[in-house]
Amino acid sequence: MRNKLLLLLFMLPFATLAQERGAGIRLGEPFSLTYKDFFDDYWSWEVRLGSGGVNGPSYYQRDFENNPPNSNSFYIGHSTRKGASIHGRVAYHEDITDAFDITQGYLLGYGGAGVQIRTTQINYTYNVGDGNGNLFSEDRNNIDFGPEVFGGAEYYLDELPISVFGEVGLFVELLDRVGHIKFQGGIGVRYLF
Repeated sequence: MRNKLLLLLFMLPFATLAQERGAGIRLGEPFSLTYKDFFDDYWSWEVRLGSGGVNGPSYYQRDFENNPPNSNSFYIGHSTRKGASIHGRVAYHEDITDAFDITQGYLLGYGGAGVQIRTTQINYTYNVGDGNGNLFSEDRNNIDFGPEVFGGAEYYLDELPISVFGEVGLFVELLDRVGHIKFQGGIGVRYLF
């Protein structure tokens, strides 16, 4: 009994930190690994590293037509591969447990802003001249950079050092295609330590 009491007293400082720092995985757009920590009771910061989805076909066709390899190039098609996605974010949190009559654990609603950089590899197929010539290909790396805004909720379990979350947001490009908006969202889980 005495050893259990000593263990409890030893673990008490770590229990107060249990709901502050977490690492996990986020499924959705973009898919990523996530690390989140709190500045204080209301403000958090988060870093995510993952793989963002690709844009629609017309996005890349317009990109080729706005920047052809030469003036006689005609777009035929393209293929894409996901690249890296890196995010830095800050969020404000509010306890909304009572609003949903939750009796175990607690629920935080949050909203915030951040920046992200994303890459996509594109292989363009095109021909030169009147459109009846040989096919050519060109590899390009598309880099998008800009701010994001988001909102969501995170539920912290009572018995386990785990939280689950869901969120939606949007990303606005400032580099490459200025003003292009991409909707994003996902669900995830974090291990708290």
